[in-house]
Amino acid sequence: MIRRAGLALALAALAPPGAALAQQAAPRLKARSIAHLPLPLPAPYDASRDAGRDVTAALARAKKSGKLVLVDFGANWCVDCRVLAGIFELPDMAGWMARNFELVQVDIGQFDQNLDLPRRFGAATLDAVPAILVIDPRTGRLRNPKDVTGLGDARLMQPQQVADWLARWTR
Repeated sequence: MIRRAGLALALAALAPPGAALAQQAAPRLKARSIAHLPLPLPAPYDASRDAGRDVTAALARAKKSGKLVLVDFGANWCVDCRVLAGIFELPDMAGWMARNFELVQVDIGQFDQNLDLPRRFGAATLDAVPAILVIDPRTGRLRNPKDVTGLGDARLMQPQQVADWLARWTR
């Protein structure tokens, strides 16, 4: 987990790259370790995107499909964020995520972009990434208000642990 205070160290360590909700258990992933992640790790956080518009569109899609909205706040300089994005792309995980969530990946820059967005859903100010908001589109409320940084140590987690953590919020 990268905290706001650790930003300079993180930057120095990593150069940036060129209707009802389904109640499904976490997928049983074939990848048993992060060694199976795609290389290079994904760099999914796009500073040029309009994060507010992306989240609003995901909420509209989720209302129609019965899925939850998963907002992943991070940055491409954050190792844990990129590992988490790689886990999301594993074939078994990607299929399960697509059935259960509308995923929006939001760039926080250097803790200076899109930080107002979590307050829209009642979350505190972000001081660490990755931070995950799981939003029920019917109510606009967070499913995980007290645990937005539960995947903060993604580089130390097995893919199955990530899947199990996410599955908690689909029930």
